[in-house]
Amino acid sequence: MSKNYYLKGLIAAPFTPMNEDGSINLPKIAEYADKIAGFGCLTGVYICGSTGEYASTTVQERKAVTETWVAEAAGRFKVIVHVGSNCAQDSVELAAHAAEAGADAIASIAPNYFRPASVHDLVMFLKPVAAAAPELPFYFYNFPGMSGVKLPVDEFLVEGKKEMPNLAGVKFTHNDFFEMQKIINLCDGEFNILNGYDEMLIAGLICGAQGAVGSTYNYVPRIYQNVIDALQAGNLAEARKWQYEAVKIVDVLIAHGGGVRAGKAFMKLAGVDCGQCRRPVTPVSDEELASMEADLRKTLFFDFV
Repeated sequence: MSKNYYLKGLIAAPFTPMNEDGSINLPKIAEYADKIAGFGCLTGVYICGSTGEYASTTVQERKAVTETWVAEAAGRFKVIVHVGSNCAQDSVELAAHAAEAGADAIASIAPNYFRPASVHDLVMFLKPVAAAAPELPFYFYNFPGMSGVKLPVDEFLVEGKKEMPNLAGVKFTHNDFFEMQKIINLCDGEFNILNGYDEMLIAGLICGAQGAVGSTYNYVPRIYQNVIDALQAGNLAEARKWQYEAVKIVDVLIAHGGGVRAGKAFMKLAGVDCGQCRRPVTPVSDEELASMEADLRKTLFFDFV
């Protein structure tokens, strides 16, 4: 059955721009938003998530980032605000603020210190968060590799919908495609499921994910759009070819410290300098940046940024 899912297509997970002193560089978001809109294939941004260093930023900083992204998006693309925190009261405050600021949707990861022991515990933790923005679609950010919370997502959706009427779907950052297929087909396809691992986009789409959120969509989304276009045209070989081009870039990303640390450096090479990550992440030196650039020149990175 065809569903009118709220979020579709490619959604970038932006970095939070920082100044040299580690403060938030809010003015940089205007340039960043223009870059996002200029690609022409991105349908939204998922801000203040893992890529946005949410755990290293304060509630007030996250509010300022939210207000700035909503203003700079200016209706050109959707703004989904990640409001997750280990402190439920902070999440509630951030969710209410996101609604007031004009965000299009909110999301939350499970708390990782302390972790919910059961689906019921997770639902009860997230219920007041979703209720703080009842008019906005609420998405569960399932990222067991980071949160350490490995609860059955299908059970969470069934039980969660009873307590959270605005529960819309899941950002599924996991490689368990068995589970992904279960939640995609749950309740006659009721829930909006978004693929979370960029290097596995093709697998998520074939399983039936309706969209995807990723950090590398910040700088080479057109490579991933080629994957989508090829699949829609029924050309699996072409889709595989483009997915592997993305894998080559992700391989360089992993070799230099991963999606946030190296990703911020990649974003600088793509033309938008978001500064360094906050500690404890090790800063990228000029020498390493040059090494990254050399490695990326062996891929299609600079043909697509």
